[in-house]
Amino acid sequence: MKPQNILTVLILGALVLGAVVGDFFLFDPNATAEALNQKVEGWRLAGQFIFIRPLTLIIIPLVFTSVLTGICSIGDPKKLGVLGSATIVFYIATMILAVTVGVTLGAVFEPGNGIPAAALDAGKLAGADKVALAPAGDAVQGISAAWLGILEQIVPTNFVAAAVEGKALSIITATMLLGIGLVTIGERGKPFLNAVQALHDTLMTIVRWLLWLMPIGVFFLVAWAVGKIGVANLFEALRNYVIIVLAGLGIHMFITLPIVVFLLAKANPFKFMWSMRPALLMAFGSASSMATLPVTLETAVDNGGCSKRASGLVLPLGATVNMDGTALYQGITVIFLFQAYGYDLTMVEYLVIVLTATLSAVGAAGVPGGSLATILIIITAVNMTLSKTGQPELPLSAIGLILGVDRLLDMCRTVVNVWGDSVGARVISRIAPDEIEDKEKAFA
Repeated sequence: MKPQNILTVLILGALVLGAVVGDFFLFDPNATAEALNQKVEGWRLAGQFIFIRPLTLIIIPLVFTSVLTGICSIGDPKKLGVLGSATIVFYIATMILAVTVGVTLGAVFEPGNGIPAAALDAGKLAGADKVALAPAGDAVQGISAAWLGILEQIVPTNFVAAAVEGKALSIITATMLLGIGLVTIGERGKPFLNAVQALHDTLMTIVRWLLWLMPIGVFFLVAWAVGKIGVANLFEALRNYVIIVLAGLGIHMFITLPIVVFLLAKANPFKFMWSMRPALLMAFGSASSMATLPVTLETAVDNGGCSKRASGLVLPLGATVNMDGTALYQGITVIFLFQAYGYDLTMVEYLVIVLTATLSAVGAAGVPGGSLATILIIITAVNMTLSKTGQPELPLSAIGLILGVDRLLDMCRTVVNVWGDSVGARVISRIAPDEIEDKEKAFA
């Protein structure tokens, strides 16, 4: 059996075993949420220290080296402009498609109807702490906060500070500027570029080593996530909500994006999806597109038929700004919350949700639970629209209603995020193929 297949079997086994251990040995239906958190915290720490933290250690330097080598391999700044523009347009278009699917499902099937009053009150209480910790200044300021957050990342004031704080979008924009400068000075920049290329190759070698720790890390993280809530609890008060979210993610992952692969990449979408399985499984286990980025880069180039020059720019950018699963999830979630608390939304509010969910998903952190803060932004934007009609605002603390199932749904939507990034890399590879090694034929 090939090493790649052995790794796949080990990861799938770890997912199943982690779910069994979490549900049957860690979850206690009689324990309080606080007691459960304390009980399973050690499992989260084990997964973090065994796999996530070592992988996270190399993310920032890997973003720098992959983007820089990708830009310099393109060479012509005009080609870079075409490639960058095509990437941004592609990502925005797929996110709009995703959130439209989510909003449509939420509006048609109304998963928020019939939620017990006791669950609503408990949700507000649970959400109070999240609102207090929301990183949006004095209060969440709606769509303006999303714009400001994106602009601050696009135009950083300190490259080193951005690297320390893990602001990948800031690093990408600064690195793109550096890459254009290196291309402009020509031969004088080659010694530095050669050193960066050597560092990139070294980091990718380390990624291949760390991949064999993935089954262990995934086992602990899945056991922790399931142990906090229990599988049965997914299908109590929030049953319809969970089903609609999973259905929306499934539609985008198995229908919308495969059609895109078939039409634009001229490739077999499900063969390509199978080749990306290590990254997709890693995305599910870690619930972080940024933590998955090293694996996505390695898998896309080695197994997925994506070019190095396209992957080096498209995948880091995608892990930062392209959040198909998050945008879809946010659209359904906001509609669900308004429905649960008795609001009757109109087409105007639905359009606000589509636009704000797309924009806020761009600024969402590619880390576990990163979409909770952006959901508050969308709620505020809808509240602003409702206030003009004299309707009361939905309390931001309503977000507490979905906190119990957010982690497991986060794992699922991260898979869609990473799959969307991979599709972007495969499509853009047709614009920027590698000069030396052409992998198009293997996936045609």
